This record gives sequence, structure tokens and C-alpha cells, in this order.
Amino acid sequence: MFSYGPGRTFLLAGILLCAAATCPAQSGTTSSPSTPGQAIPGTGGVSPFAGSVPEKLVPGVLPLSLQGAIDRGLKQNLGVLLSNADIRSSRGQRWQQLSALLPHVNAAPYAAASEINLGELGLSSFGGVQVPPSVGPFSYFDARVAVTQTLFDWKAINAIRASRQSVKSAEYSYKDARDLVVLAVGYTYLQAIADEARIETAEAQVKTAQALYDQASDQVNAGTSPAIDGLRAKVELQTRQQQLIQAQNTFAIQKLTLARVIGLSPGQEFELTDKSPYQPFEIVTVDEALKRAYSSRSDYQAAMTDVRAAEYSRKAAVAGYLPALSFSADYGAAGAHPSTATQVFDVRGTLSIPIFQGGSVHGDVLQANAKLAQSRERLDNLRAQIDADVRTALLNLQSSAELVNVARSNITLAEETLVQSRDRFTAGVTDTVEVVQSQEAVASAHEQYISSLYSHNFAKISMARAIGVAENGVREYFKEK
Repeated sequence: MFSYGPGRTFLLAGILLCAAATCPAQSGTTSSPSTPGQAIPGTGGVSPFAGSVPEKLVPGVLPLSLQGAIDRGLKQNLGVLLSNADIRSSRGQRWQQLSALLPHVNAAPYAAASEINLGELGLSSFGGVQVPPSVGPFSYFDARVAVTQTLFDWKAINAIRASRQSVKSAEYSYKDARDLVVLAVGYTYLQAIADEARIETAEAQVKTAQALYDQASDQVNAGTSPAIDGLRAKVELQTRQQQLIQAQNTFAIQKLTLARVIGLSPGQEFELTDKSPYQPFEIVTVDEALKRAYSSRSDYQAAMTDVRAAEYSRKAAVAGYLPALSFSADYGAAGAHPSTATQVFDVRGTLSIPIFQGGSVHGDVLQANAKLAQSRERLDNLRAQIDADVRTALLNLQSSAELVNVARSNITLAEETLVQSRDRFTAGVTDTVEVVQSQEAVASAHEQYISSLYSHNFAKISMARAIGVAENGVREYFKEK
């Protein structure tokens, strides 16, 4: 048994994470809560979280639990790998901004010899005196160490502050990406469990239909039942066989989807060790869940740091109107030849005062204002989305738990009805119509139970995601035995 800034996963935070947590009840016996290989709920549709970087092939059949699948996904899923790369990229951008305030030291010694062609410069005579066609050669030597340092630049200072916030946002987005991986793996794993359970149900239905067909054939041959009863039983048997084939194909495709999400090697054989048992969930109040979500959701923390980064970027843009102070110096030796070089140095301080920049600073301020407004609007939208996620998850948990209990009762009632119908058919009181209808009811009851159980378990993972504790929540909500 088992116990879930630009260019980063913050863009995924606005997606409805729990709206698809509970799949619609299935009316047929061959349907599935989802089509294998479809987009994963809560991860922004078709996204990097549906892919991975495959590991090496492991010989034999690999046993795979829900927690084991999540651990593999956290290492190999493409979404989390790309998010980790975003952190490194943000750190690189921060160093680029920091470079503006750090000293720059370089050395560029050189030695040169040159001869100047005066005729090329248009000098053939001077004051009636003929000048030689060329002068030289001259030799030069210069070897210095130069340093430049910005002493004060309010624009660069705020740009660095903004880049620091961008790094924090990327780190929060990485944590959020891990939660999304848990959601994606949990969805595909639980879906695979449901599809595997449908195979077991379909196999049981085939055996029941085979027994009914054998019984009907015997009675037709004995002349106690009309031939139509045998035909009706044969159709029912073949229908159940078709459903079994479809269930086996659906399960095989869903396993491929799961393997892609968690990074298993192509062609890797594996079996699911968790069988989706029902474990009650202690429902918390909306206020408690929301309080925890706002303090724990990494995407919300990333959105807040993006607002702070935008605020610093605006200050940096406004600072384009302010003067900047810099310092530069060099020291070394220079002369016509290294042997005759003497000490040289230069020290200067520069105060740069912007007078008219052609409107570029005004344009920077307008862009910074727009980005700040966008980041604040995204934050407000995300806060409302988190509220909807939490409420949706709580509703799904409550309803799915009730559906599980009702579905269990329906299975018992439908199986008792089937037993009585077969007894009545054996006694000649009824025909195969009643038996076939009872068998359909049994199949439908099992399908409803599988769907409700899957919905309840996925609702628990969605709840963990909604309050921002998906990675630890899965261990808490699905404890392995």
C-alpha cells in the first residue's frame, strides 16, 4: 500500500490546479477518467512536466511505488530540470548587474614601432621648405595596470537589488516546480492504478459472462430455454471480451505516459506496487487551509518577489536622471624602449551628470511602471486563484469520500442482484435479459467505485498542492505499509 519572473514556472501558477482533480463519474464500463497520454491537470496543459530525461535501462521488471515514482520524477522530470537551469541563469544575470559596481582591473602592455608617411598626410612642404617624405621609425613602449571603479550609481544599485529578487523568485519557482512534478506524477500513477483495476474488473466480468453463456447453452441444448437466450449470452460474453482488450490497451498506454513523466528508460518493464486503497482524509477548514497556502505556496512567494524586483527595476529606471560618480587610475612604465621606460600614472574621478538623454530614461520609466503593474496584477490574480484551488480541493475531497462510500454499497447490492437473477434463470423463472442487466449493473458499480477511489486519492494530492506542501503531503497522506 502507499501513503504529492519571466521564463520560469511562475507562469504556471495561474493554472487551475484542482479543477480537474475529480473526473466525472463514468456511465459506461469501458470508459476511463482520462485519455492516456493527455495533458496533465494543474501543469498548464501540454508542458515540460509531461516529459523527462530518461535514465538508463534497468534489467528485469522494476517494482514502482507511488513514492518511488515521485522520487524519480523529482530527479528526471523535464519541468524541474528546466526550472533548476532557470536558477543558474538568474544567478548569471545577477553577476552581470553586480559587475557594474565591482572594480575592473586589466593590464594591456604594448610595444610598437612606426614610421609615418608625411606625403600620405598631404605634407610635402612647410613654409616653402621641403619636408622629407617620411619620418621615423619611432618606437613606443607602455605597460600599465588600470583600474576603474564606480563609486556611486543609484541606477546600478537598484538594478542589483532587482536581480537579487529575481534569483529568489527563481528559487521559489524551482520549489513550485517540484510540487508540480508531484502533482503530475501522482496524476499519472493513480490513473495507471485505476486502469489496472479496470482490467481486473473486466476479467471478472468475462468470467461471469462465460459462466452465463455456458449455462444458457446447456439450457438451450436441453430445450428448457429458447435459442435467443444463448445468443443474448454470447453477445454479452463478446462485449465483455472487447472491454477487456480495451482496458488492457488503455493500461499499457498509461504506463508509457507514467514512464515519460518520471524518466524511465524507453522499453523499461515495471509493475505498480501500490493499489490505491481508501484512506480517510481529515478535512481542515477553509480558513486554516488558506492561511497555510499563502505562507507555503512557492508560486505565491515567487510572485511576491517578482513584485519587489519590479519595484527595484522602477527605481533603477528613475535613477537614470541622477548623476553617477566613478574613479579610474592606472600605473606602470612607459617610454621609447623598455630599457628607457620611466614611471607613469594617471588618476581621475568623474562625475557624470545626465542633462538630456533623448527621452530614453523616460521610456525606461514607462516600461518599468508597466512591468510593476503587471507583476502586481499577477500577484492579485494568483492570490484569488489559490483561494479557488483550496476551496475546489476541499469540495473534491468531501464529495469523493462520499462517492467512495456509496459506490461500495452499490457493488454489494449489484452483486446480490446478479446472484438472485442467475438463480431465477437457473430455475426457469426468467430469461437472460434480467441476468445481462444485472451483470451490467455489477460492471457499472465497479466502474463507479474505481472512478470515485481514483478521484479521492487525486483530490488528496491536489489538496497538498493547493496548500503548497505537495512533496511532504504525499508522504503524509499516502503512508506506505
